[in-house]
Amino acid sequence: MVASMVRCGRRVLLRGTAVSLLWRSELHSSASARSGLLLGLHTRGVLSGSFPEDAAQDRLPSLLLSGAQTVYCGFDPTADSLHVGNLLALIGLLHFRSAGHHVIAVLGGATAQIGDPSGRTGERERVSADTVEKNTVSIRDSIHRIFTNHEMHFHHSSRSLGTMTVLNNLSWYRNRDVVGFLSEAGRHLRMGTMLSRHSVQSRLKSAEGLSLTEFTYQLFQAYDFHHLNQVYGCRIQLGGTDQLGNLMSGHDFIHKVSGEEVYGLTIPLVTSSVGDKLGKTAGNAVWLNRDRTSPFELYQFFLRQPDSVVELYLKLFTFLPLAEVERLMEQQREDPSKRVAHKRLAAEATKLVHGKEGLASAKRCTNALFHSSVQALEEMSDEELQELFIEAPFHELLLEPGTTVIDACRMVNAIPEGRRGYQMVSDGAVWINHKQEENPEQVMIPKLHILSNGLSLLRVGKKNFYIIKWLSL
Repeated sequence: MVASMVRCGRRVLLRGTAVSLLWRSELHSSASARSGLLLGLHTRGVLSGSFPEDAAQDRLPSLLLSGAQTVYCGFDPTADSLHVGNLLALIGLLHFRSAGHHVIAVLGGATAQIGDPSGRTGERERVSADTVEKNTVSIRDSIHRIFTNHEMHFHHSSRSLGTMTVLNNLSWYRNRDVVGFLSEAGRHLRMGTMLSRHSVQSRLKSAEGLSLTEFTYQLFQAYDFHHLNQVYGCRIQLGGTDQLGNLMSGHDFIHKVSGEEVYGLTIPLVTSSVGDKLGKTAGNAVWLNRDRTSPFELYQFFLRQPDSVVELYLKLFTFLPLAEVERLMEQQREDPSKRVAHKRLAAEATKLVHGKEGLASAKRCTNALFHSSVQALEEMSDEELQELFIEAPFHELLLEPGTTVIDACRMVNAIPEGRRGYQMVSDGAVWINHKQEENPEQVMIPKLHILSNGLSLLRVGKKNFYIIKWLSL
């Protein structure tokens, strides 16, 4: 679980934490924000470790105090959307940006075609260049949306934001030839070190083994860090705990090429209640793009988290001050049935990913589904209804004078033909807009059976939903 990973990482920044506390009382607000950044991220659980450990403890706090630094994190576009597992990495970048540092999100247009072997038991299915390009555009837009939402709804205007840049690593590999790249970059990494990485060792011992393509992944990621260091002055890389080997390769590469000191910071992996990593590989991803996971589904994901992790998730996935997190937890303990902590967690996370309108949409869908709110149904768009009842057939029908309940049911094939279907309505199996309708011959009445937005939500039995959009004559 995330909690255990956070606990085991608390040793890493201990000395730097003590130094930060001394600095914090002596400096003006912007420097104070930078000096307390590692302490704050460590306390919240966003940071789980650092590399190299001693250097990070002794020198990284001083580096962050010396002025605005550049921090990067990479995301391979192997799907057309990031997921909740990636959200924590973005939140890490957002914390650095809020403290006045410059952040770079690197999209792996090149490395996605190679495949990261970390955390995998077999080789990734090859992704075509065209698919990677489309995925890159989609993810870039998503990252910009999340950073914009943060700036609008969560950032304190009294602090100066650092810059935010999204890059595609294909831009610095596109015109490189294989021989030239290997001659320049390959000589700076040692086979023994590369072979010793856990991600490599676990795959070498597997039945499928490890392809040369995947083996070279750490070389490309190391070169990414070097390129960003040379061009953008980047000295800090963020990555999941499963990326530690790749972070180490980048550090070793830069140290050999330029001798400059750079640092890797790891963030914990987000896992399910049974300990599985959330993501594409595990097949349990909760996506950040609306066409993959609706605002309602994202809201419900956080709302349904076990009580045991809600405090941790408030620290990880929101920007609430820790004092407010504690206050929410006290309210939760006083009356667990109100689930105030869960609701705040779901609201904050949904607003970050989808903005205020996305949060409003999630709440409308929640009220329509779980609180039988007719008003919420009337306020919902066609898109929201289809997101909410994702498996429900959507029909556009012509509303003719005298259309009855049984007519509507038969037009969408919600009930059998003949007497059996008629009897189902009479027996109370049909609900329209959350109201039970037992008269098959009842004419469809506007504002009762047909909402002001021209929609009817038809339910037959407990789980069979049909959405009808009525078109006037």
